[in-house]
Amino acid sequence: MALKSAKFSRCHLLDEFRVRFNFQKKKNKNKTTRESMAPSVSVRLQGVDDEMQKLLDSNMDEAPARRRAREAFKDIQLGIDHILFKTPTDGLKMKESYERNSRGVEIFSKSWLPETSSPKAIVCYCHGYGDTCTFFFEGLARKLALKGYGVFAMDYPGFGLSEGLHCYIPSFDQLVDDCIEHYTKVKENPQFNALPSFLFGQSMGGAVALKMHLKQPHAWSGAVLVAPMCKIADDMYPPVLVTQILIGLAKVLPKMKLVPQKDLAEAAFRDLNKRKLAAYNVIAYKDKPRLRTALEMLNTTQEIEHRLGEVSLPLLILHGEADTITDPSVSKALYEKASSSDKKLNLYKDAYHSLLEGETDEMIDTVFNDIILWLNEHTTKNTE
Repeated sequence: MALKSAKFSRCHLLDEFRVRFNFQKKKNKNKTTRESMAPSVSVRLQGVDDEMQKLLDSNMDEAPARRRAREAFKDIQLGIDHILFKTPTDGLKMKESYERNSRGVEIFSKSWLPETSSPKAIVCYCHGYGDTCTFFFEGLARKLALKGYGVFAMDYPGFGLSEGLHCYIPSFDQLVDDCIEHYTKVKENPQFNALPSFLFGQSMGGAVALKMHLKQPHAWSGAVLVAPMCKIADDMYPPVLVTQILIGLAKVLPKMKLVPQKDLAEAAFRDLNKRKLAAYNVIAYKDKPRLRTALEMLNTTQEIEHRLGEVSLPLLILHGEADTITDPSVSKALYEKASSSDKKLNLYKDAYHSLLEGETDEMIDTVFNDIILWLNEHTTKNTE
């Protein structure tokens, strides 16, 4: 009877896992592969003709398709009615590059510099899950550069315009090492090597920035973290057995898109008009997370949660109090446990996850001005 009871319990838990994670066994393996790799259903956007729609509807698992879509769509993107895209480019030098890193992966990067003066410091950007540095951050980078900062950004391997399977993270540590390699080259440039250097991480990019700091404790002058993914809230943590099943499946089907997620735009953007504009980020990843990616993110947050006390660089942490993607308690825990003596936590009442993209114009201006004030203060400290 004991064996039968145990078997029933395991079956029940497996059924619960399938319900929670929408995992259904398919009789036809080929059908499973085709369905899991199919592009997500797109919405017809204003200003898009039939030919462009074909590009947007194509499978964007690989970089060439994403690059074609972005090239065809970038003028429409930059013309949408959003406060960030109203930032002028007059007085700025902007450069886009593709370069193979030491692993042979072609990485897309972009820089924004003041045109008539030397930058007073450099800001290196780490983007969020499924994102790219070519959409909303374009406007933020322009605003930072117009304030005198040299801004540098890259798309991680498998994200945006960089080479690799879309939103597939086989190793978070490897992704962090790729960022370290790229930004180390930026900082070693004789034009910038004497300047203060700051990390700027949003959401998952906050975890990337923190991991970079933990690997290079004395390399950075400070970090700006917006709604950082550095700890999973207790009420969001999966059951132990479900986690073990996820680990097992990730070994067999690492690239499969099996982990469901809620509508991120709805959860991240409080302003309804700006929420609609999120769809114009046409090369953002919009499918279910891949198993290995989900597991790597889970493992990363577990590691960072246990190492919060090792965070020692100057910190500015910003979080919306109504954020349901990364719980504000995450940022509170980082603020309380970080060993840095120079740290600041800003919480914004009623604000959602996308503080710099999805709030009212007034809130976006407030958050951006808080960032500039902090950067200016810490740039001055590092140059006196």
